[in-house]
Amino acid sequence: LPPRTDPSGIDYGPGDAVVDDVLRTLNDGAKRALEAGVRDEGILVDPTLDFGKTTLNSLALVRATDRVVALGYPVLQAISRKDFVGETLDLPADERLEGSLGATAVAAWLGATVFRAHDVRATKRVLDMVASIRGDRPPAKSDRGR
Repeated sequence: LPPRTDPSGIDYGPGDAVVDDVLRTLNDGAKRALEAGVRDEGILVDPTLDFGKTTLNSLALVRATDRVVALGYPVLQAISRKDFVGETLDLPADERLEGSLGATAVAAWLGATVFRAHDVRATKRVLDMVASIRGDRPPAKSDRGR
């Protein structure tokens, strides 16, 4: 399927300039929400992977998840089966599980806390594993010693 938003004609500039643009947009949106009376805990930011972005833009945004987290709000990453995963691995949507889970693990490691997923059980297991590696979650079972 073609992307739902066409990134052609959009130029964020050289390198990872897309990250700066997204950070500015998210920060401005959060400010507007606060000014409208939304409390901090009511704000969730989403870097909108693939929407008006190329595959390289979306990959840069996943790598920069920690910078999005630094804005101070929970970060939603909607990675599951996205076009950037398909283009990166040259796979159709129904074969993107491993790529989606790999990108999810990276985003979780970098601090994203909310994920949209098609494959909920597999995504939860990856997130539990990342949390255990980070030291944020004990193993579910520890028969092999402490």
